[in-house]
Amino acid sequence: MQRIADTLSKNARVMKSRVTRYAVTGVLIATVALLIATALSAFMTNGQISLESLMQAQMTNKTLWVLDTMPFIFAFWGQYVSSAIAFETSAMVIDQTQDLREQAAAMENQAIYEATHDPLTSLPNRILLKDRLDQALRSCAREKKKLALFILDLDHFKEINDTLGHYSGDRLLRRVALRLKGTVRDSDTVARLGGDEFAIIFPALKKNEDVQIMVKKIMQTFKEPFMLDGMNLEMLASIGIAIFPDHGRDVDTLMQRADVAMYIAKQEKNKFAVYSQKFHARNPKRLTLMSELRQAIENDELMLFYQPKIAVQSRNIEGVEALIRWQHKEHGIISPDEFIPLAERTGLIDNLTYWVLKRGMQQLVNWHAIGLKIGIAVNISPSTLLNYDLPDVITGLMARYELDPGFITLEITEGTLIKNPARALEILTRLDEMGIKISIDDFGTGYSSLAYLKKLPASEVKIDKSFVMDMLHDDNDAVIVKTTIELAHNLEMKVTAEGVETHQLALHLKELGCDNLQGYYFSKPCNEKDFMEWVKSQIKTK
Repeated sequence: MQRIADTLSKNARVMKSRVTRYAVTGVLIATVALLIATALSAFMTNGQISLESLMQAQMTNKTLWVLDTMPFIFAFWGQYVSSAIAFETSAMVIDQTQDLREQAAAMENQAIYEATHDPLTSLPNRILLKDRLDQALRSCAREKKKLALFILDLDHFKEINDTLGHYSGDRLLRRVALRLKGTVRDSDTVARLGGDEFAIIFPALKKNEDVQIMVKKIMQTFKEPFMLDGMNLEMLASIGIAIFPDHGRDVDTLMQRADVAMYIAKQEKNKFAVYSQKFHARNPKRLTLMSELRQAIENDELMLFYQPKIAVQSRNIEGVEALIRWQHKEHGIISPDEFIPLAERTGLIDNLTYWVLKRGMQQLVNWHAIGLKIGIAVNISPSTLLNYDLPDVITGLMARYELDPGFITLEITEGTLIKNPARALEILTRLDEMGIKISIDDFGTGYSSLAYLKKLPASEVKIDKSFVMDMLHDDNDAVIVKTTIELAHNLEMKVTAEGVETHQLALHLKELGCDNLQGYYFSKPCNEKDFMEWVKSQIKTK
């Protein structure tokens, strides 16, 4: 307040120390009025206006004496008005500046809060959790105390989203967050890492056995069913625990090992596990990948490979199949056979699929810009296909990249239909109505081929390579391939044969009327740079 008062006084002094236009104007007006009044008085008294008559009028007319003071009065009035205006203006500017500063500070605080807190539950997010964990570790290291980090993952939460919808799932997550906050102490930190995964920091742990008490309290919070829309929902959580300094001395190590313990807990009957080195004895690489896959998606450590599909008659590139690979910083390129099952089991398969769709569409835009007008096929897992969000995600991506839906093909397996045929058919119909192409992958290896083939809005059948590769030497495989081609054509579907590795196979499939071929005879799956080199070589060959 003193600073504001000093500023106002300073501004007022500045205005007082200078002759202002209000003072000058007032003096001029008063002087002109005085001269006119003196001239009139002189003319009325002496019948003329001269210097002598003017001076006489000033000396004899008492009324003019009053007018003589007017320039001084107007000068004072002008300076006073200017000072008052200066004071009020300064106060107004300072008030507005103060308001702007307060608004800016509030916006800055809000931005910081939003960057460090989960918008759904208002809990600290992963960023703030890591910061608090780092501070807690430093404090425990100085005071030679222990610390426990819990990572919780809700069991079968995806089924809640799939059956009741994401709105109900979000409400359930908020209630879980409230229960967890009520269970822990004020000094503990509860955070939401994302999805249905939470973390809790328990600083100042006295002994390792205390974690049993904490686990018991947390498990107790899940014993009471969650009431949601008149339904009692039973919800359990798997808890992984890592202890400082026994299991790690830094944030990343501690979180990674709590993650590993959590995945082990999912397999345990009591639903919790404290990290142990013996976990890695089972399969160290697999456990490491389980805990690192989420970060690989977030940190863009994944990459797409492309394998072309060739039109039999024209020998043109019909399109490509996008195949995901993991460029691991320690293990190099990891094949999908290793990490796709992990993504399925840990609930990351949707994020993984959406990443492939996004990157695939980005690549299509680049290819189309240089005149390579081909389509792209993406494999969709059974659980992702049964997610009602899939059509909306694809719609948003197509709008973002301004792509025609005819360039997008989703490859599904027959096993997808067995789990929930009604829902699968509903979502596939929506996708078909959007203009997305549907391809039945690995045809012939499932159990529902003939039962559902006629019902599906599919435009393509892909014959599994297990039948194609030996068809020249195995009569049964040859019959299966031939019959599949005829069946698909009768249903007005195209046929793509996988596993074409020789010229003889390509010729024989052409004779059988197969539409497209895919396999090592044409090209192995390769990254974008190598694929473009292959495309250029094909153009030169033609």
